[in-house]
Amino acid sequence: MTRPAPKLPAAILWDWDNTLVDGWLAIATGLNAAFTRFGQPEWTLEEVRGRVRRSLRETFPEMFGADWETARDIFYAEVRARHLAVLTPMPGAAEAIAAVAALGLPQGVISNKQGPLLRAEAAHLGWAGQFRILLGAGDAAADKPDPAPFHLALPALGQAAGPAVWYIGDTALDMQAARNAGCTPVLLGDAAHDGGVAAAAPEFAFPSAMALTAYLRSDAPG
Repeated sequence: MTRPAPKLPAAILWDWDNTLVDGWLAIATGLNAAFTRFGQPEWTLEEVRGRVRRSLRETFPEMFGADWETARDIFYAEVRARHLAVLTPMPGAAEAIAAVAALGLPQGVISNKQGPLLRAEAAHLGWAGQFRILLGAGDAAADKPDPAPFHLALPALGQAAGPAVWYIGDTALDMQAARNAGCTPVLLGDAAHDGGVAAAAPEFAFPSAMALTAYLRSDAPG
C-alpha cells in the first residue's frame, strides 16, 4: 500500500476489466473488426489495454464520427461471440471477492463495459451472487468517471458516499471516478499500463489482489 489504510471499509465497489477479470482479447477483437471495416489501423492487445478507459458511447463518436453506430454494432457482435470463451479471472480476484464476503461487507461492480455483457460475465464466473449490484455502461445516465453510476450503486449497498466506501480499480480514471463520487480511490496493481501509481494518485494502493486479501484477512484496525 502507498500508506496504511486507517480502517477496513464499510463497503467495496469494484471496477471489472483488468481489476477482477481479463477480457481484453474479446475487446481487442471487437475494436479491430470495427477499425478494419472503416479502414483504420488495428491496435495491438497492449495498445487496447493502454487506451481503453471510457465507455463506448463516449469514445466511438470521437473515433468513428457519423459511422459510430455501425462501428458499435460490429464491435458488439464480435464481443458477444467470444467474450465468455476468453474471459479469465485476474490472479487472486476470486479470493479477494470471497474475503470481502467473509467480512460481511456489501460489494458491487461499476464498469464501463456494457451492462448486459458485464452481468453475463459475472454469471458465467459464478460470481453474480456475491454482488448486490452490477452496473455497466448505459445503466446510468452517464458512465464513469461521472458519479451517476455511484448514485445508483450506493443505495443497493446500503451506504451513502463517503470515505468508508472504497472503489477499487486499476486506472487513473477509476481513481477520478471514486473522487467524483465522494468515495475512497483504491488502486489495485501498479498501473504500469496507465502511467504508474503516482499518475493514478490513489488514496492508497495494493500491489495485487493477493495483497488486498491478506489485508482484509489481517487484524487491521476497524
